[in-house]
Amino acid sequence: MKTTITLVVLAVLVLVAVAAVAATTVYRRRQSLRLKRQFGPEYDRAVAQLGGPSKAEAELRKREERIAKLNIKPLTAEQAATFSQSWKRIQGLFVDNPRGAVVAAEKLVQEVMTARGYPMGDFERRASDISVDHPTVVEEYRAAQIIAAKDARGEADTEALRTAFVHYRSLFSELLEIQATPTTEKPRRRMVVHS
Repeated sequence: MKTTITLVVLAVLVLVAVAAVAATTVYRRRQSLRLKRQFGPEYDRAVAQLGGPSKAEAELRKREERIAKLNIKPLTAEQAATFSQSWKRIQGLFVDNPRGAVVAAEKLVQEVMTARGYPMGDFERRASDISVDHPTVVEEYRAAQIIAAKDARGEADTEALRTAFVHYRSLFSELLEIQATPTTEKPRRRMVVHS
């Protein structure tokens, strides 16, 4: 009898352990899928750079935690309008001064990031921070930065500068989210005409 009770207890413990392992596996798979969906190509880049999914996922979760502690906010309509005007002015400079336009575009992107609440650490930190909310354009941001660095060494031609400018514009457009302004006006009711 005592042996039977011991066997039953052992069987229950084994089942609990198997269930715990299964639950952990399911949880990890869901986390992996969530991170893959959220970060897109940035997930694959992190896996390649850090040497595997577990290290990459730990890094991506750290990024999420870091951004969650910040006060990232959308721009006001006035800020967005001012930044848009600045972009149009910079875009007009490109024909006569591509290098100057790329430098100004990079600076304006940083100003928008600052206005939104992103910290202005080194480039890799900025790119990591941007990847949390804007994963589709972070690779373009990195590519633009590489071209800007080549240009600083005198190694970028006009076509490369145009590519950098387009990349900065993609990030700029993403960052230009505007805060929804609450309206006090009630929605109008539609009149329904019955025949």
